[in-house]
Amino acid sequence: MSVEITKRVWRAAQLRRLPLWIGGALPWLAIPSGPGLLAWAGWCALDWVKLRRRVTFEWTAWLDGAVPEMEDSAALLESADTPIARLQQKRLFERLDAAISPAQLRRIVKQYVSAGYPIILISAALAAMVWFATNREQTVNVATPAGPIATANAAAAPPQLTLRIAPPAYTGVAASESAPGDLQVPEQTVVSWCLKGNVTGNEKIELANGQVLSPGQECARWTALESVLWRWRGERHTLRVIPDAPPEIEITAPTQMVQDLREGATGTAMAIRISDDYAVQRATLHLTLARGSGENVKFTDREMPLPASTNPKQRDWSKNWSLAELGMEPGDELYFFVRAADNATRPHNVQSPTYVIRLPAPETEAEEDSAAMPSLVKPQSLRSQRQIIIDTEQLIADMRGKIGKDEVRDRAERIAGDQGALRRRYGQFLGEESTLFNDEAQGSEKTSEKHEEHDEHDGQDHSGHDHGEPNKRTGGIRNETEHILNTYGHAHDESENATMYDEGTKKVLRRALVAMWDAEKALRALEPKMALSPEHKALDAIKELQQAERIYLHKTAFTPPPITEEKRMTGSMDGTASYRREQSGQDAPLPEDLRTLVRMLSGDGPLPALWTRTANDWVRTRIKDDEGRLAAQRSIQDVLDGCIACRPALRAWLRSGAGEGQVLLQAKPTVETPFVRSWREGSKQ
Repeated sequence: MSVEITKRVWRAAQLRRLPLWIGGALPWLAIPSGPGLLAWAGWCALDWVKLRRRVTFEWTAWLDGAVPEMEDSAALLESADTPIARLQQKRLFERLDAAISPAQLRRIVKQYVSAGYPIILISAALAAMVWFATNREQTVNVATPAGPIATANAAAAPPQLTLRIAPPAYTGVAASESAPGDLQVPEQTVVSWCLKGNVTGNEKIELANGQVLSPGQECARWTALESVLWRWRGERHTLRVIPDAPPEIEITAPTQMVQDLREGATGTAMAIRISDDYAVQRATLHLTLARGSGENVKFTDREMPLPASTNPKQRDWSKNWSLAELGMEPGDELYFFVRAADNATRPHNVQSPTYVIRLPAPETEAEEDSAAMPSLVKPQSLRSQRQIIIDTEQLIADMRGKIGKDEVRDRAERIAGDQGALRRRYGQFLGEESTLFNDEAQGSEKTSEKHEEHDEHDGQDHSGHDHGEPNKRTGGIRNETEHILNTYGHAHDESENATMYDEGTKKVLRRALVAMWDAEKALRALEPKMALSPEHKALDAIKELQQAERIYLHKTAFTPPPITEEKRMTGSMDGTASYRREQSGQDAPLPEDLRTLVRMLSGDGPLPALWTRTANDWVRTRIKDDEGRLAAQRSIQDVLDGCIACRPALRAWLRSGAGEGQVLLQAKPTVETPFVRSWREGSKQ
């Protein structure tokens, strides 16, 4: 309610002052005079601000002085802090409409706000004075004939420079025209410098990259491919080029690159967002379904376009797939990625990382294995070890992004579980049967000890096995029987000896299992970086198992070059190369002409001929950052203008373009070996 009464007072005050604002503008409209009308508009704006301030702070006093029904309590209409004040405020609101009518409100405002008619007379007088002075000057100019001086002044008027910007059509940015100044334009924009007026042939547009344009009757055009500085009549301006960025693909669902669906899942969700700075021209989703195991893996490829949205710069697509639509069955894996292209003249084609959705097979089916050698080379087993490496690398990369400790622990335990399952899978081929984690640790240690003992036995002939003396304390037929078995046979009740593989295959298997166990321990200790090395060792061992019976590599020893008998025992070092790297040779950081320029920039003397071309070429090819390149071009122009104090800055920019290795260490050019030192000391004696 208080806001409403304030609006009513403010509206009445504006209506009171409105005739003044309109009447004061009429004389300037009658002349007509643009500057005068603009000045009057500025005064009216100032008067409006002052009136607004008066109404805001004084309207309650106006009502108290003119309306007795307010009981000097109009201030309560704005705020009431106590219960009694709020009660009085309520009473005032109830009698407000009856006590203050619109006509009475206008009379109150008329009492405190003047109409300002004298100001209208002052505005009319000023307009008359301006009109009189203007007409007199025009009369004098008409009476005086145009002489040679006026003609020369008109001819000497300098031409005006304008810039015309024509961005590529695919950007959708409209062409524009502006005065000289700093500009930002899209890549491949055609910039035209045009002269209006009395054009002479001496006007030059100097670009910081070394180009010089001469606008004349025709505009000088330049295609903006990189940010550049340009000068005209000594004024320097910046033309920044905004490069066309490739589309950005964001896959928000699934949230992980490898997603394992739960047993009994009926569907999965996909959500994709593609954005571009101008427009997304094309976007497609590629799906690959892998089914089967062993040598019977089949792949099915699908490709579907992603629909466009109302915003051409962005495409948002999401779908809840059912497993029937995807054609997935237990044990299948679905790989998908997104490709997108923008609408540039040469489209930017980008592709997202590949995401994997797994539908695990039933546990009984996943653990089925035969004891035959082909089981070792199943693509499923090899793919699983590679996937463990991929998952570990992804976890390490995500840990750099400061993910939570709980998520790190959960993912590391999950990868460790996969590694343990794969270790048990290959451990079956050595007769391992333990499944519990603690038992696995003990079994692995026992297996390692048995491996070492078995390796020692394998170095001997079967008849020469030495399994120790019989236990003398037990004695009897049992000890004698054990002695006979240990002497003339193998203990086939050991798990490793229950398999049918040769010892070479067993060694590779043991190496793979030990590496898998080390990787699993590191993952369970939340050290994924330490797990990468044993994971790769396990993968190499599995690949060796795959290729053991397929490829034979002929190994040859190193054959040294023949020794020249004439040089033996002479101590001659002629023709030998130093193992120390020569730090300043032909492969110097700076080319010869640029090194000369850098050296000359250290002093105050004259610079080499065509040094600007050398410097501009070096800056354009070596400094990729826009800000750095513009600063280097600015330094080139300063030195070109004769600034001696600017030379160190340009020298620093030229040296920075060479990258690392500017400080050359002075190494000793010769190498003194212990043999040479002994030979020299012996010759002195």
